[in-house]
Amino acid sequence: MGRSDRVVAWEEAHRFGVDVSLTVVVALLFGVISASTAAYGTTPEGLTALLAVAVLAPLAWRRTRPNASAVAVYSLSLVEMVVLGTISPAMVLAVLFSLYSVTVHGRRWAHRTAIVGALVGSALSLGPGLGIRDLSQYVAAWMFMAAVALATWAFGLVRRSRRETIEALVDRAHRLEVERDQQARIATAAERARIAREMHDIVAHSLTVMIAQADGGRYAGATDPGAATRALETIGETGRAALADMRRLLGVLRTETGADGEAPATAPQPAAADVGALVDQMRDAGMRVSLVRLGEPRALPPGMGATVFRITQEALTNVLKHAGPDPEVTVMLQWLPASVVLEITDDGRGASADSDGLGQGLLGMGERATMFGGTVTAGPRPGGGFRVRATLPTPSDRPAAAVLLAPGPLRGPDTDDTPRGTDQEDR
Repeated sequence: MGRSDRVVAWEEAHRFGVDVSLTVVVALLFGVISASTAAYGTTPEGLTALLAVAVLAPLAWRRTRPNASAVAVYSLSLVEMVVLGTISPAMVLAVLFSLYSVTVHGRRWAHRTAIVGALVGSALSLGPGLGIRDLSQYVAAWMFMAAVALATWAFGLVRRSRRETIEALVDRAHRLEVERDQQARIATAAERARIAREMHDIVAHSLTVMIAQADGGRYAGATDPGAATRALETIGETGRAALADMRRLLGVLRTETGADGEAPATAPQPAAADVGALVDQMRDAGMRVSLVRLGEPRALPPGMGATVFRITQEALTNVLKHAGPDPEVTVMLQWLPASVVLEITDDGRGASADSDGLGQGLLGMGERATMFGGTVTAGPRPGGGFRVRATLPTPSDRPAAAVLLAPGPLRGPDTDDTPRGTDQEDR
């Protein structure tokens, strides 16, 4: 900010003090002038000086109270002009300053009234104040005074327009800053929730598989050492995969580069085609699970394929935790013309499954489906077991979102959509 800008900023911050100081100086100056010279009219010199000071005094509020200041100046000028029959230089100066100030800082009706009053007042002042009797001189004098008043008003309108433009730009900048901060907070909260769901997916799914394998290996160790060895291998593979996923996720959160000067490696999001690899992983872990694909697969919008993968992952994790020993699971992925349907069913405990009430799995499924205008229904099957069915409309048809939870125990952890691979065809 330059020196002139600082001066203007200081002057704007101390309007009243500056106006009072200038008004006192001008009032003293015109009081002395009016007392020492003959003013236009017949009033005594002392009274003329007093009127000059009185008509200038309201200018101290010309910016802080522009409307009231203009009313006071015009009223005192009318008294001096009509009642006392004088026109002093102080009155002319006060009227012009008041007209300019109310035009720049006052209401619209106020400055419009002020210019009309100035034009009418100039016409009335020529006769009693100056004693002009000739019509041509009267018209010429009025036109001159009207031109001065109109020029002052026009200059005030230009300054008013500039001031309003600056105020509008400042207000717009302020609102944009507020909106930027709000958007940043919203984006931060959404990203925090997404990261929390992704961390939950990695940890909950992997730990569930590892716990199931550890329990199975412990029971089978006495009679089948080979099964225990396979369980330990599965636990190791699952742990290494979870550790790799965690490192990738945390690498995204870091802004600094690594020791080699390169950014942390990231992985693409999982997609609908990765459901087959997920089923293979669960099958290798000992679950009796089969995958059924219907229809012709096609490209999905960004994030929708990850939602299909995460819902499948959450549902299979729930089966592992709640369905009981050795359930048979079927994963159906159906491609319809206007939607993709995912259904995971098992013949486990169903409504009789235990739940600690802390899981957020079904809620997480519903949130993911809602983002794409889809629905999720989950609940026990009539013939036993449990079923999760998700319907996600494809871009050609996006109905309103809904999340439907059938009666039954809420099972399992939360899930999210942070991807990892490109579509692969499963057998």
